[in-house]
Amino acid sequence: MSDAPRAARWTAACLIAFFVVLGAALGCAGTVPDPGDGTYVNPILHADYSDPDAVRVGDDFWMTSSSFSQVPGLPILHSRDLVNWSLVAHALPRLVPEDAHRTPQHGKGVWAPSIRHHADRFWIYYPDPDTGLYVITATDPRGPWSAPILVKGGKGLIDPCPFWDEDGSVYLVHAWARSFSGIDNVLTLLRLTADGTGVAEDLGVLIDGDALPGTSTLEGPKVYRRDGWTYVFAPAGGVTYGWQSVFRARDIRGPYEGRIVLDQGATDVNGPHQGALVDTPSGEFWFLHFQDKGVYGRVVHLEPVVWKDDWPVIGEDPDGDGTGQPVLAHRRPDLPGQPDATPPTSDAFDAPDLGLQWQWQANPEPAWYSLADAPGRLRLFAQPEPNPGNLYDAPSLLLQKFPAEVFSVTTTIDGTGLAEGESAGLIVFGYDYAWLGLQRIDGVVTLVLADGRGGLLGLPQGETAVALPEGAADRPIRLRVSVREGGLCRFGFSVDGVAFTPADTEDFPASMGRWIGARVGLFAAASAAAGAGHADFAEVVVEPVP
Repeated sequence: MSDAPRAARWTAACLIAFFVVLGAALGCAGTVPDPGDGTYVNPILHADYSDPDAVRVGDDFWMTSSSFSQVPGLPILHSRDLVNWSLVAHALPRLVPEDAHRTPQHGKGVWAPSIRHHADRFWIYYPDPDTGLYVITATDPRGPWSAPILVKGGKGLIDPCPFWDEDGSVYLVHAWARSFSGIDNVLTLLRLTADGTGVAEDLGVLIDGDALPGTSTLEGPKVYRRDGWTYVFAPAGGVTYGWQSVFRARDIRGPYEGRIVLDQGATDVNGPHQGALVDTPSGEFWFLHFQDKGVYGRVVHLEPVVWKDDWPVIGEDPDGDGTGQPVLAHRRPDLPGQPDATPPTSDAFDAPDLGLQWQWQANPEPAWYSLADAPGRLRLFAQPEPNPGNLYDAPSLLLQKFPAEVFSVTTTIDGTGLAEGESAGLIVFGYDYAWLGLQRIDGVVTLVLADGRGGLLGLPQGETAVALPEGAADRPIRLRVSVREGGLCRFGFSVDGVAFTPADTEDFPASMGRWIGARVGLFAAASAAAGAGHADFAEVVVEPVP
């Protein structure tokens, strides 16, 4: 094929893509929580921002969350009304230790963090259950952030939260992961060095869940001070069916009394817990927490908080017993409104860097991709498959969160640069995965639908060739996956950029991953015998589906 016809076809494909992107309001296709009538609708973030924590500084609210083994880690989100949130940065560009995170560490990496503001700096304490508790700081939450410092090493230390007491002492409360340490249902108190980067004294068990009737998996502590009381907010009962407990004492060291302040109640919001208490300049209190929605991950809800007898009541409390239940919709916080905002999803690949929505499965290498080799396109260089025919442990998958219950993702791919045995395309990824893409087989670029059910077990993916009009694979084609309620996925393709043909007659059921929801994105992979080929992607368009 001559370069001129290929360039013309690519230009045509990009023009089609441009108008699709323009019509889709490039950037966001997430669920909008703000109906514009003075209320908001939960969840405020229908995406996998697990274990959220937040802090207010002046008129600004800053949130971070668990990111596990996804890179970059520790997303930083910003809002001024607690309803509309923008993803503005990541605090952890690479995971440490570097050697451990050159390959995917499913379910490990960055667990539940805490973000605080003290002494004109932002502080994030976060755990890695394999290595211990870390701290990073910044003067601006958008970065740059300092390199991680290991505050306390050890396996199974999780969920740290700092507390600067009125006498100047610095404390850290943390939980334990049974699968790493053999300990759980216990919160431990550490006194830190004055600079907050080391342990001065281990003060032992702060709250013992085993001594509390009906309490299990006590974790995720957050510490606050109000009206002479020290409060430890700590979820219990497990991710899917748990609740939010609160403990209070006059002194950080206790003794504590506690109660349940939020559970599912009569709603369908399961396991409401683990989050952040924030106040507003007008004196209101609100609580951000997650709900485990399986394939969609842990989505974020916002609850009103009232104080009764120095105890918080979260959500609505129809029977007045002090234990609230989640609200489905509610009056907005008493804060100035802001334009609708959700984290970005679509990407035209016309900026110097990848959009903030993208994360790799491990610390990335420069050789994996380029935004400069073919301006206006993302070039992915085919990387060797760790296990032939199985992408589950491939570090170079470029993925983003599911942004809504129902949506579609469309991209334009040019696979003519693939070498023999290499493949590239659009992938839905979790414990199981599936992809639709191009593969060079016996010198011919072929459209392939792959089913990676069993990838977690190391089984090779099944591959089925999909018929294309003659010569169609030698020019850019469009790939699409439509996601319906429950995570049911249907792949399709288009050779003219307008009409789409289903690639299969059956849905692929997306699945969650280890502690995270399903993700969608792009890849380029090489078999052991493959050369150094590549694929070009013109854009990714994420849009709602009626």
